[in-house]
Amino acid sequence: MARNELRPIVRLRSTAGTGTTYVTRKNRRSDPDRMVLRKYDPVLRRHVEFREER
Repeated sequence: MARNELRPIVRLRSTAGTGTTYVTRKNRRSDPDRMVLRKYDPVLRRHVEFREER
């Protein structure tokens, strides 16, 4: 497997609807489902859930 296939770049979008995004990589073998992380949203100035979009 090539490096890009195993650890693809994913975009995380805020569930609060502000349009804020984070870009990260994930390991498909250990986390095949969509990622959900709690991160800081600078528009709301608080932590909210960010979900992976495809």
